[in-house]
This record gives sequence, structure tokens and C-alpha cells, in this order.
Amino acid sequence: MGKSQVSHLIKDGYKVFVWNRTKAKADEAVAAGATWCESAADLAKACNYVIMMVGGPKDVEQMAFCPKTGLFSGFQENTFLIDHTSSSPALAKRMATELKENKKVTVIDAPVSGGDVGAKAGNLVVMAGGEEKAIHHCKPLMETYSQKVMYMGGAGQGQHTKMANQIMISTTMVGLCEALIYGNQAGLPLDNMIELLENGAAGSHALKNLGPRMLKRDMEPGFSVAHFVKDLGIALDESREMGLSLPGTALASQLYMSFKAQGGENMGTQGLLLALEKMNNMSVKKY
Repeated sequence: MGKSQVSHLIKDGYKVFVWNRTKAKADEAVAAGATWCESAADLAKACNYVIMMVGGPKDVEQMAFCPKTGLFSGFQENTFLIDHTSSSPALAKRMATELKENKKVTVIDAPVSGGDVGAKAGNLVVMAGGEEKAIHHCKPLMETYSQKVMYMGGAGQGQHTKMANQIMISTTMVGLCEALIYGNQAGLPLDNMIELLENGAAGSHALKNLGPRMLKRDMEPGFSVAHFVKDLGIALDESREMGLSLPGTALASQLYMSFKAQGGENMGTQGLLLALEKMNNMSVKKY
């Protein structure tokens, strides 16, 4: 996703500096016109706006605070740090407070939805938490690769919004997989079923975009199972802190954790179909 975001920024005339823990992953961005930095700290020194998208809370914490391997020692005063990682609301709040106090850095927690397809098309959805004035200031930059940037409240609220997003997706994906298995067993033409139902009350982004990929047995990740399991864990931890019971999300989390343990961690979330097929001793096919 980061490569696609860089390409949109360059096309819109921004001067872009890049760094990645695996240098080869930045080759495409450098070829498109970005400038390579030798360290995260060097990148922070070069930029007024730092955009980060890494794996999860541990990676975010290391990038934000580690003086040896992270951005911390390179941050300049009045820098904006836009964190697109799906991470912990509590960590987002801590970053916003500590980086403001220690480095005069303004943090925006801004997880996204839309996956690889949305990033390539430049129509991601950005859920932004932090200082409202800062978010409006950075909005034109984020709109180069997004169709919608919305202020959701103070620090951490962007991450809470992403957790709500993942809760909805998790149960939708379980329902989609089960509907395909049911339709297959009933002998329905699954291509036609998807085309028809996506225009009715059951219509969803997952049905329209991932349903056809499932029928083609295309389980390549737009968003990986490993990252989804991480996000559902955060969502369930936050729900417990709030005293909430989310049984549907808990079931989806268990199913995805099981699929990850079976070797599906690097597949897309639509790969859950394979695990449910195995439970039913059958394979979805077109008629």
C-alpha cells in the first residue's frame, strides 16, 4: 500500500523521501522518483510531514520512540507524523502526548480502509484522530491517495474507528464464506448469485470485490490474515476494557486464528473460505 501512496504523492508534485526496513521494498518508489534515506532518523530530518505504515503496535512504538533505529532522534520541531498503521488507540494517545512534549511533533492516528486495490486507485478511506486543526492542515496531502478523510475526534479515535471497521468486516467475511458454501451445496450458479445479491440488502464491498476472487481461488492478500488477526485482537482487548461483549467478533477472531495456525497467515482475508471448506469437507466451485 505504501508504494501506491508514494506514487500518488509524486504524481501530485510532492518531494518524497522514503525508508523501509527492507530496502528492496522501496526500489519501486525510488524508481518512480522518491529519494532513498539511509535510516528512519535521516528521513525524519528531511521531512516536514512523516507518513508511517508498519505492521502493528510494536513496530509503531519502535519507529516512534527508539533513538537508535527509529524516527525519534531525527524529528524536527513542528513536524507532522501521520500514522496510517492499524494500531492500538492507547498507543496513539501516548504518541500524541509524548512526541508533542518531547519533540514538538504533532501526531495524527490515521488508519485506512480500502486495501491494495484502494491504494492503487487512490481512493482509500482515512479515519483521522488527533488535533482537529492539524488534521485539516494535513488533509490535502492525505487526499492525494484517498477519496475520503474524516476527522473522528481526539487522539486514538482514528484507531477506534478502524477497530469498528474491522469488527464489521470480520463478521461480514464469515457470512460471505458461509453463503458461498451454502449456495454451492444447493447447486446455485455462484457468479450469478454474487452479481444478483450485491445489488440487494446483502450487498457489500466484500461480496462485490472478494466474492469473485474466491471463485477464482485467488487468495492473494489485499489485507493479510496475519494483520487481520492482530486487529481483531486489538478490537477485542478494547471491547473488554469498555465492558462489552462482542460474540460475533470473538467467533470471527477464533476462525481467523485457526486459519492462521493452518498456514493461512499470508493469504488475504478471503482465504477464510478454505478453512470453512475444510470443515465441511467440500470445495466451492462454479456451476
